[in-house]
Amino acid sequence: MMKQAHKVLFEPMKIGSVKLKNRYSMAPMGTLGCVDGDGAYNSRGIDYYVARARGGVGLIITGVQMVENELEQFPMPSLPCPSYHPTAYIRSAKEMTERVHAYGTKIFAQLTAGWGRSCIPGFTPEEKSIAPSAAPNRFDPTIAHRELTTEEVKYFIGKFIESAVIAQKAGYDGVEIHAVHEGYLLDQFTMSFFNKRTDQYGGSFENRYRFAVEIVQGIKAMCGKDFPVSLRYSVKSNMKGFGQGILPGEQAEEVGRDMEEGLKAARLLQEAGYDALNVDAGTYDAWYWNHPPNYFQPGMYQPYCKAVSEVVDIPVIMAGRMEDPALAAHAVNEGIADGISMGRPLLADPEVVNKIRRDRFEEVRPCLSCHLGCLGRMAEVGNISCAVNPSCGREEEYKLTAAYQRKKVVVVGGGVAGMEAARIAAERGHNVVLMEKSGALGGNVIPGSQPPFKHDDKLLLNWFASEMERKHVTVRMNTEATRQTIEAEQPDSVVFATGSRPMQSHWLEGRELPHVMMAEKMLMQPERLTRNQIIVIGAGLVGAEAALWMAQQGKQVTLIEGDDDIIGGPHGTCFANYQMLKELLIAENVDVQTSTCLQAITESGVIVHPADNASASREITADHVVLAMGYQAENSLYHKLGNELDVEEVFNIGDSQQARTIMAAIWDGYEVGRSL
Repeated sequence: MMKQAHKVLFEPMKIGSVKLKNRYSMAPMGTLGCVDGDGAYNSRGIDYYVARARGGVGLIITGVQMVENELEQFPMPSLPCPSYHPTAYIRSAKEMTERVHAYGTKIFAQLTAGWGRSCIPGFTPEEKSIAPSAAPNRFDPTIAHRELTTEEVKYFIGKFIESAVIAQKAGYDGVEIHAVHEGYLLDQFTMSFFNKRTDQYGGSFENRYRFAVEIVQGIKAMCGKDFPVSLRYSVKSNMKGFGQGILPGEQAEEVGRDMEEGLKAARLLQEAGYDALNVDAGTYDAWYWNHPPNYFQPGMYQPYCKAVSEVVDIPVIMAGRMEDPALAAHAVNEGIADGISMGRPLLADPEVVNKIRRDRFEEVRPCLSCHLGCLGRMAEVGNISCAVNPSCGREEEYKLTAAYQRKKVVVVGGGVAGMEAARIAAERGHNVVLMEKSGALGGNVIPGSQPPFKHDDKLLLNWFASEMERKHVTVRMNTEATRQTIEAEQPDSVVFATGSRPMQSHWLEGRELPHVMMAEKMLMQPERLTRNQIIVIGAGLVGAEAALWMAQQGKQVTLIEGDDDIIGGPHGTCFANYQMLKELLIAENVDVQTSTCLQAITESGVIVHPADNASASREITADHVVLAMGYQAENSLYHKLGNELDVEEVFNIGDSQQARTIMAAIWDGYEVGRSL
């Protein structure tokens, strides 16, 4: 039964003339892999949105749909484009909107003017690189974006109107304009930092927002005043320079849109005819604001939305890690926002809203804010998905089916790979026993989840442990798997998921000294760092986050890395996470020394040398040395027993196969679990 405190979230609300069954909406997210060569949704895209409608949201706002594909070309298939092949688009979108409507959910098509200087290199030909004014590319300054002509701006406005008309014919309940938000092309027009034009679309405040104003006016003229038009809107840019964000709490001069202009613009946009503002903060130069990594506290947009709500009368929709219903209800009750939007949480668990309604929030599979399966995969031109939900984006073809023949399955190892394989096999009807030699489930994620900014990882482990109970997996803790203990279960299938272990670096001189410890031990026992000066060796994710956590506790931290950047550089993980972590390390005064190799550990610190000059060694003093030099697969048991066990099937998954990411471990577990 729904909690009384959460009932406000399930009250109907209206956007223009459209009534929503509750206050929850699905935030717009790009849908690579969900589109065909005609710029229309394929079956994956339709199933993807229908699954979220079935999960209970009142409104779905689709990911970006291009209004044209000539001025700023993307290769097809990539993103939907109503004007590219209208007949094909309407045919598929009509099927999607009909199916979404069957669940009482409304759906808006989000229409975009494109990326401009924020376009990720490689997605569009360089000769098609455009911007309000001549500008270097956000990610690769060697790429020059040319200025759009006045006629081309008007062409864009016409394409917005045309696309809205097509969307209306396809059964959409409204459209959302993308975006005076995140530093996309339309947003670049609004900011004097980027817009140096001298025509009617540049210069004064009114001119810079004219593009967005003429879009909504044109749509209303063609589609009718009762056809809702929402706007994706970043009230403040949080940008202090080219490629530089303003961190939470940081005092810095805003060079993008400041709050004063942001609130003035909100009033102007309401007067122009927009029926709702879908509010956040940030630009591509402060990308982590629009795609919040785990380093943010949930609800980071509340001050921004509250300020907008106080100056407009139209609904304000707020996202920003708002899956906790207590936080969401507080935002509505306090007038911070009218609607609550969830993006990545609905990738992780399409049933979030239904579970909240039934007071089963503890069963929600948590989003990690890691961006590995969503933004990370799309940046690599992969299909949209989710690190903790492998079926995301392929709901029908990757759905679970009941096992034809019930088997006895033994899973060796209680990390996330083993637990995912166990829960999926059990859900399909198999009899599953999981053996874990330690006294806790979670493997390497346990130490990794200790810093406060990793609380989502801890939630995931709690969820997995509860899933073992809900799926009736027999868990044998403090049980070492041997040939005898495995064969005693008389299994049909055995899944080895024994994980990985930290690199031991036996060659390293001084590693046995008393002031040296592995990062995993330090994360579990930070109180052992009794003194102030700390050196962390290795700036992968574990080392960089360990350094950040220690610096946040007032330690003087030096971070040593042999490569030329932390965590594999801007392409080693999602750029938003990389940028925020890098800026946080600077803000916390961590001395990051890249292209620096460790030579030896001494009683007073470490000896290092430049990566390109082994003879130029020098010593850095420290009270403690923490080693975070990577992981290696722990698969000795599999190699010992894999071919000796008298069972039908033997598998080796996750880090036991190869030390990788939490996403790879979970995906391995799902794949093998669904195949048994």
